[in-house]
Amino acid sequence: MTDLVDFPDLRLFDVQAKVDTGAFTSALHCKDVRVVKSGVRRILRFLLIDKTGEEARPFYSDEFSQRMIRNSFGVAEKRYVIKTRIVLFGRTIRAEFTLADRENLKNPVLLGRKLLRNRFIVDVSQKNLSYQKKKSQVNGQA
Repeated sequence: MTDLVDFPDLRLFDVQAKVDTGAFTSALHCKDVRVVKSGVRRILRFLLIDKTGEEARPFYSDEFSQRMIRNSFGVAEKRYVIKTRIVLFGRTIRAEFTLADRENLKNPVLLGRKLLRNRFIVDVSQKNLSYQKKKSQVNGQA
């Protein structure tokens, strides 16, 4: 199942996301993830790639962690994790996203069980339900 989601903190809108109940954590496509120093603080810098053809934009976060995540092949790898807001079905949810290079994958965002649990029921026969709801609200049909 796929949908189009918004990340207001990252200024990304209508981003293609795959709903994956087999994945525990959610992931966000980015490149060049690294820790940089800003004075005495350590800040995470990463490039977000927008599918609109715009150049990759650098983002910074001072609220991040690093943990071992099993990728789709079952191999454990160390990834950085950030917290950011995502909008689904008109609800703004603060959630954790691992930062991963998803360039070779169809969808730049993966929504895992941790984000979905106790919030949504997944119907794999449907597509873009959150996006359709957003568009109907914009058009005054809600």
